[in-house]
Amino acid sequence: MTNPKEHRTGVWLIGARGSVATTAIAGCAAVTAGLHPATGMVTETPPFAAAGLPSLSSLVFGGHDTTACPLPKRAEHLAAGGVLPHGLPAALRAELTAADEEIRTGGPLPGDTRTDTELIAAFTADLTSFLRRHDLARAVVVNVASTEPAPGPDAERLPASSLYAAAAIEAGCPYVNFTPSTGLRTAVLTDAASARGLPHAGRDGKTGQTLLRSVLAPMFVQRALSVRAWSGTNLLGGGDGAALADPAAAAAKNAGKERVLADSLGAAPQGEVHIDDVPALGDWKTAWDHIAFDGFLGTRMVLQTTWQGCDSALAAPLVLDLARLLARAHEAGTSGPLPELAFYFKDPDPGAPAALAEQYGELLGLADRLRDAR
Repeated sequence: MTNPKEHRTGVWLIGARGSVATTAIAGCAAVTAGLHPATGMVTETPPFAAAGLPSLSSLVFGGHDTTACPLPKRAEHLAAGGVLPHGLPAALRAELTAADEEIRTGGPLPGDTRTDTELIAAFTADLTSFLRRHDLARAVVVNVASTEPAPGPDAERLPASSLYAAAAIEAGCPYVNFTPSTGLRTAVLTDAASARGLPHAGRDGKTGQTLLRSVLAPMFVQRALSVRAWSGTNLLGGGDGAALADPAAAAAKNAGKERVLADSLGAAPQGEVHIDDVPALGDWKTAWDHIAFDGFLGTRMVLQTTWQGCDSALAAPLVLDLARLLARAHEAGTSGPLPELAFYFKDPDPGAPAALAEQYGELLGLADRLRDAR
């Protein structure tokens, strides 16, 4: 149960009825109720115990989405697909229903004639109403919506992800971009967030293939092995598979996957990442990597890896981690980008190391600073 003396913290999810958001909301309720352990949540490990993070029981969920399928029904679909444990949606129906009642219609929808300014104002009003009705100390906005194509240089309007980011700033909310979409990554919005004293983090959550790359690429450098080529293939279904069937959206996704190699190896090796939409896979994904490298005396060798997993189950604990960390950073008076959270992102904020081990060290350093700020 929530400690009555503890201020409640909002988590406002963009794409709130999607697989990642539904898994995060259900997972938070399941852990709070003692139904499942907090597997995959780094913030539930000992180094973070004294950092002053909001408890899972204090989190209140809401968000924006353009779809109408209610969260309890969405959770049932995920359970049928093996993403959520059988019987969990029924056990958590009250919590899922309460969160679903806090989801507002996003946009712009087809035929929406509102200007960017009008849409930002509407989204801001939804956020400020959420904060007020629940008497929240603060709310963190987390973008977990489907990937959108990067806007062209002559785009006349902001992409949807940036409209939501602008609303977060207007409402005084910290912001996390867990997708490859533009979000806060414009000069105007970044400056506005800093002017408001708001912390913000990252772009594109690091859940599988890139997580492994951030471990393996430094290994080759440290062992003085020369990587000649690094190619990858992803097979996935669900909403992500459908969204990434758009070549422009896939290009935005692949940029982060390739960045970790260039940053770790000093230059991008030959090879590309391909993403194939396989609807039958649902929320499950298979990722292959083929790494060609040279050893002593030019001996040619190959390392191949296979990663099979469920992106929603991998992403959800990271979303909860990030919401708690940003909320605490905001409470401690931290503002601007947080490269210390590179551990969670394919495309972290400037100044972050590329290797996962170094990123984890930076994250622990942030936990220490948050603890000392109490």
